[in-house]
Amino acid sequence: MPPDVSPNPPESAQAVTQRVAKAALRARIRAARRLAEPATATAARTANALGVCAGHDIIAVYASAGDEPDTWGLIGALHASGRTLLLPLLGRRPDGAVRRAPDWGIYAGPDRLRAGHAGILEPDVPALGPDGLARASLVWCAGLAATPRGDRLGTGGGWYDRALANAHPGAVVGVLLRDAEILPELPVEPFDRPVGVIVTEARVLRVDAE
Repeated sequence: MPPDVSPNPPESAQAVTQRVAKAALRARIRAARRLAEPATATAARTANALGVCAGHDIIAVYASAGDEPDTWGLIGALHASGRTLLLPLLGRRPDGAVRRAPDWGIYAGPDRLRAGHAGILEPDVPALGPDGLARASLVWCAGLAATPRGDRLGTGGGWYDRALANAHPGAVVGVLLRDAEILPELPVEPFDRPVGVIVTEARVLRVDAE
């Protein structure tokens, strides 16, 4: 009989090195994020992000929680302007099953939110499924750092790397960061998906223009 083949082959030395480097960098950035931002920085980042959103009618955006750059001001302004917003669905499905793939729901206002996985708020609406992301022409990803080339350091779960496989090929992918989180280099692995625009409280960096 053929030899047993592990479904998860051992990581290469390079992969282990990259994973360790990412973990150390995530810990460093999260430590820095324990210092709260002034409200003026949050407002400036929201204003910069709204400028990027001009011309986009369907936008995917994460519901910020914890130390993430705030998105609720952005969500409120876009919803008030009549844009359609897609937010991640992270909690269990209505039948109680765990969601095995990234899922999305249309934001229907602050009164139609529920607590999902880890208490993160999500729309209390029917799910669109993973392919729902293809409706959006602009996708705001969660992240911890990025480079001017568009390399992005995610939060560690790989959710957006999986989700973006279902994005429209022409969609703009962006990340919201603190300005100090734009770094010259990042550890990058083959599955890491890049971004096309980086928004901070101080600037808008369009990768395609570099």
